[in-house]
Amino acid sequence: MEKADVILAIQKLNKAYESLKAAVLMAKDELHKDGVIQRFEFTAELLWKTLKIVLEYNKIECEGPRSCVKKAFKYGYIEDDDLILDILEDRNKSSHIYDEKTSEEIFQRIKNVYLLPIDKIISNVKAKNL
Repeated sequence: MEKADVILAIQKLNKAYESLKAAVLMAKDELHKDGVIQRFEFTAELLWKTLKIVLEYNKIECEGPRSCVKKAFKYGYIEDDDLILDILEDRNKSSHIYDEKTSEEIFQRIKNVYLLPIDKIISNVKAKNL
């Protein structure tokens, strides 16, 4: 793993997060909310993969999303591992949404709960690796 890989991963995650945040602010109807959820899925996936890249760059091995989140918490990249695991669980649920109620619940969590912690993780990762 090279420093350039870390920088690129952080840049991609930051761009996805900014796109998600902009979509949340603009979402007014079901179609827009569906777009937010799609951007959330992409951002959540990049989040754990960025953590994996950063940890591996720092010689810390992790396998899958859960392992990477737990180790990122242990090494101070994230403050609340349970919340990040909730993000990953909602990401998994969102790809199988078949009802409006579940979709709205996930949208509300993205808007009111998940944005700030994702932003904080990006800041922590930047501070420790750039």
